[in-house]
Amino acid sequence: MCNERKILLHVCCGPCSTSSIERLLTEGWHPVLYFSNSNIDTLEEFEKRYSELLKVARMNNLEVIKDIYDHDAWHRAVAGYESEREGGERCSLCFAFNLERAYLKAQELGIPHFTTTLSVSRFKNSKTIFSIGGKMEGFEKIDFKKKDGFNRSIVLSKEIGLYRQNYCGCEYSRREREKA
Repeated sequence: MCNERKILLHVCCGPCSTSSIERLLTEGWHPVLYFSNSNIDTLEEFEKRYSELLKVARMNNLEVIKDIYDHDAWHRAVAGYESEREGGERCSLCFAFNLERAYLKAQELGIPHFTTTLSVSRFKNSKTIFSIGGKMEGFEKIDFKKKDGFNRSIVLSKEIGLYRQNYCGCEYSRREREKA
């Protein structure tokens, strides 16, 4: 495999990975999937999302690397911003936490490029994600929302029969969704 087209894909969940992987493969990338999501509120939810990602990875014959679950470290990273609305500064700190872990893993593995599925969500600000990731060597600003990526992820998730969560992952986003 040509190392120049190898890319570490930070994956938030199986559903978001579907159209993101499809696009990367179509564009000639060789993705390695990195499940690093200590922002997820419970270990049970973390494992459920990981299990769904494995289904997608098997279908595409892709390697998955699972990061350790360290919700306490994530809490320290967003400390002081717990009451922020979803989409606010807490989310920016969360993006930075996850992207830094992906950057470090790519460096460790000698993978020259990395990006994230977070940009596929219509609930996430790609400009903010790219601003944060763009400060790290090797980050590829791929907006997976483009080319109808979000809607395609919904279609593919239904076809595969994936569990599709209704909140980002942290307890704060879950509480906001429950109030709505």
